[in-house]
Amino acid sequence: MKIANWIKQVPALWVLVLGGGVAVAQEQNLFNGKDLSGWEGDMSLWSVKDGCITGQTTKEHPAKHNTFLIWKGAASDFELTCKVKFSITPDNNFGNSGIQFRSVVLDPQAWIVGGLQADLAVQPSIYGTLYDERGVGRCAQLGQKLVFKDGGGNSVKTEPGGSAGKNEEILAAIKPTEWSTFRVLANGPQIQIWVNGVQMVDVMNHSSKGPNGTTLALQLHAGAPMMIQFKDLVLKPLK
Repeated sequence: MKIANWIKQVPALWVLVLGGGVAVAQEQNLFNGKDLSGWEGDMSLWSVKDGCITGQTTKEHPAKHNTFLIWKGAASDFELTCKVKFSITPDNNFGNSGIQFRSVVLDPQAWIVGGLQADLAVQPSIYGTLYDERGVGRCAQLGQKLVFKDGGGNSVKTEPGGSAGKNEEILAAIKPTEWSTFRVLANGPQIQIWVNGVQMVDVMNHSSKGPNGTTLALQLHAGAPMMIQFKDLVLKPLK
């Protein structure tokens, strides 16, 4: 989506926020490597395999809609690191997921979450971008460094802030089907995403629009059969 069109579609309740306090008291390992204690979701789609959080759909058991494994804690300003990998087959290369943050639970019975997402997909052009789930969609493309400010009325205007990195270096760091280190930093108005040590996007939000969600969650996308795995999830509060 072009930035100009995206700005026109920004609703009154916009999910990019200025941040706030953090409910967690200290650095936490969010996954014990054994079971899904501390998480909730559709356990027919989420499980622990080979010591990893695993989201998997099949032709016989698809996801009816985007569904999420929701962490029972809360955080706003934080650094989150984890390792992630998609598994594909020769006849099926679909894979779409993401890490929700500063989000809200919209339907706890169906495990539906809306808000900011550090996007994950088999397609390199999507992997590591910033997305607004159940909102305006793509907020920042690969390599973008953006500043968001209040516009007229309920609108938000976007200003370029330079480049987050070189395109060739960014694409070289993206390896969706290999174990990759994913890092999300949400510190006050600044939101940054790295993949394997290379910065993907850098957003500075100075807009006053939007709620301040504290939900963290992992996405399992509707569509073709797919599998994604996460491990070594560590949350470091910043305030």
